[in-house]
Amino acid sequence: NMNMTAASEIIIPAIAEDGSLFPIEKMEAHRTAQQHLAISAFVFSGSKLLIQQRAASKYHCPGKWANTCCSHPHWDETVENAATRRIGEELGITVPLSKTSVFEYRADVGGGLIENERVHVFVGHADETGLAISRNAEEVSATRWLEVSELSTLLAEQPDSLCPWFAIYISNWGELNLGQ
Repeated sequence: NMNMTAASEIIIPAIAEDGSLFPIEKMEAHRTAQQHLAISAFVFSGSKLLIQQRAASKYHCPGKWANTCCSHPHWDETVENAATRRIGEELGITVPLSKTSVFEYRADVGGGLIENERVHVFVGHADETGLAISRNAEEVSATRWLEVSELSTLLAEQPDSLCPWFAIYISNWGELNLGQ
């Protein structure tokens, strides 16, 4: 399939010291800890958050749980478009999203890779009973709706089951302005 871009060839927006953007290959950004743009979506149904378990084949943090969707915009793609595109590609859902905040973090994600991200955080609201999730098995191995109030317990009791960035998000929940 000629339309499928290998993970190693995806070009994303990196952030230079002067704040300007420049194109960088995704794996190169993670190998060199170069700061880059990212998106993180949180889809809620009432007091529950839709979380996903990353597929076992993912190149980092396989099998770990994360928020609804985390990804990178392509070079020359808006963060808004990237967020909408990726929840469709990963979960087969369309949910209106609104940007709530920008959050920066750095985390070792294993295998010599570092995430150093300026994350544009998006929130969407859906009715879990009416949302037909159609997960892309190459990206997502499972999904579940979890009460937001249970997130801190999950972090305390099963930290190794979470992606490093999801643990950071839970620990900095107020700063993400998620309205929960």
